[in-house]
Order: sequence, then structure tokens, then C-alpha cells
Amino acid sequence: MKSFEKLHPLLKSFVEKGPAGCACAVTYQGKTVFEDYIGYADLETEKPILSDTIYRIYSNTKVVTCVAALILYERGLFLLNDPLEEYLPEFKEPKVYHRNKNGELSILPSSKSIRVKDLFMMTSGLTYGGDGNETERQVKLALNNFNNDKGSVNLDVRALSQMLSEIPLAFEPGTQWQYGYSHDILGALIEVLSGKSFGQFLKDEIFDPLEMKDTFFKIPEEKKERLCSLYNRSENGELTKNSLMDENYQLGAKFESGGGGLLSTLGDYSRFAHMLANGGELNGVNILGRKTIELMSTNHLQPDVLPYFNWDYLKGYGYGLGVRVMMNPPLAGSNSSIGEFGWCGLAGTWVLIDPKEKLSAVYMQQMLPNFEAYHHPRLRSVIYSSL
Repeated sequence: MKSFEKLHPLLKSFVEKGPAGCACAVTYQGKTVFEDYIGYADLETEKPILSDTIYRIYSNTKVVTCVAALILYERGLFLLNDPLEEYLPEFKEPKVYHRNKNGELSILPSSKSIRVKDLFMMTSGLTYGGDGNETERQVKLALNNFNNDKGSVNLDVRALSQMLSEIPLAFEPGTQWQYGYSHDILGALIEVLSGKSFGQFLKDEIFDPLEMKDTFFKIPEEKKERLCSLYNRSENGELTKNSLMDENYQLGAKFESGGGGLLSTLGDYSRFAHMLANGGELNGVNILGRKTIELMSTNHLQPDVLPYFNWDYLKGYGYGLGVRVMMNPPLAGSNSSIGEFGWCGLAGTWVLIDPKEKLSAVYMQQMLPNFEAYHHPRLRSVIYSSL
């Protein structure tokens, strides 16, 4: 469709001011209506971005993890309101950090269990490591201690689950939204319920059926050449290669991160996205039921938990089962549909899925900081203006 061609100058402008290269594909009602590759996968060797370039998709992994867990939900292996400890006993009788009016910190028993849906919704009280609250500090400390003691390549998803269960939660489950390791623990739940490793389950149930041949946690030796370089961008626009975060992609590493560990290509992830836009089916292969996708892409946060983010560019969105969900286009300043959903990744990757229009779009780049607040809303505006 000619109307999508106005994406080309937009992508070009991104590369002029930001990443070394980028790629974008739009699929509409089963047809690829736009596909473009701009700039370099590696600046130093002037290797161009190509259709088989492999990217670190970071948190775009989360959408895959939630779909995988919902496959098991559709088989009746759990209910969303089930207490997590029924499947992961380490989370029995969770404790929570509380601050009193004087700012003094205490540890109290939680008044409620983490429910399975709290993992999907990021309302579990589990966090990433950081310095924002006491839970974040303890998670950071526990991970550092594990890495120093056993080496980071020996961390697996069950060890992470055990580690996090021993740290008091940041809040009572279901009362707040905080980005964290919730979807990694969904990976542990998938292992317990399926009897397979998380990566094997994804391969058997999603990647092989959708012919996603270049999507995996560990990069095979013969495909390393195709991995796009990741760059840090300085204030003045200078790009410096960053390979510090690539340890977990090597064949010896055990961690299969449901929150951020996958590598993929534009074509592979586009097939996955369009399966969701198409009601759970692609080319005769059924992955998920249409009604389950409706549930996934409905806002699940109660009014007192919304707005769940401090990211201004996500105004107008609620949060479903692991995805942003458009609730209020006027508040967002968006020409997209109510119910449009998706997520993004640390290095600037992004997916948009719209079952009403049978529309999906995937954008790939590899840069920190990622400029997502500039890039993603503009991509959305131009894509919807082209329908």
C-alpha cells in the first residue's frame, strides 16, 4: 500500500539523529504492506541492516512469555485468580515491607497471596534490582551475591524464583503496579506446569509452529555474525558499541529470561505479532483463542492503580495481561483504536497489535538510551494515518 511509504522518511530521520540502523514492518489483514531496512547493523564494518539481522528484543520477550502462559491457561492448567503458591510453593506466606508514619521500615506478613494474574499484571510486589525501595535493594544484593558466589551464567529461572521468594515484597499483591521480575516468574510457572524447560516450551508451542527459526535465548555459533551491534549514544550523538549485556545469550548460560532474554528478527517477531492481530491464528496454525486475546488486551488494573506508569508517552493506556492497552485515545493524543496493544524493549524495539483492524507493526533498533518516547508515538501516528 502506497500510503505506508511515509514511514520511510520517518525511519530515515530516526537514524540521522539516533540509532545506527533500524527496521520496520507493517502487516495489514494478512499482507505485509510495508517493510524497510535503514542504516547499519554494525557501524565499524558498515554491515547493513538486512531482513535476517538478529536483535536483542529485551522486554518484547514479555509478550511472548504471557502468550505462552495463556496457552497453559487455555488447557485448564491454572486459573488467573489461583494463589501462586499452589504451583510455586516457595511463595507461600509472603512477607511485605511496610513503612510507618515516621518512615520506619518493618517486615509484616502479607494479608494476601500473590495470584497468578498478579504476575501477568505486574501487581505481584516483585521488583527488579535497584535503589527505588527496600525490595529493589535486596534483589540487587541477592543477585550480586549469587553472581559472585556461583557466577551469573549459572542462574536459572527456578533459582531466581527461590531467591525472590525469600525477599519481602514491595507492596501487598494487587495494590500497586511495579515493573519487575513478574514475567520471569511466569517462566518458572510454565516450567512447572509443562514439565519442560521454558525455552523448549516456547520452541514447541510458538516458535516452531510459526516458523520463527531465528528466535531463541542462546545464539547459535553459526548465527552470531547476524547479531546487530548494540550502541550507547552520548549526549552529542556519538555511538559507542556495548557488549556488556550479552553474557546470557551465550550457549553456556542457563538463564532463560521471560522478562527480557529473547533474540529475534523483524520477520519472526512480525509473524508472532500478526498471529495475535489475526485472532490467534496464522497460516492455518492456531496458537491462542480469540477470546483469550480479548482478555489479554483488556485493561486489568483497578482505577486506584491507574495510571500505572510515570512514562508520559503511555498516557491513555491501561495494562492488560502483560501488555499496554489503549483505553483513551484523546488522552493519548492518538489516532489508534481502543484496544490496540503491545509493548517495547530496552534497546528501542516495539510492537503494536490491533485485532479490530487486523493490523500489526514491529520496529527494531539497538540503542541506549532508546528514544522510545520520541519514536514509538510517531510510528503509531503514521501507521494509523496510512489505513
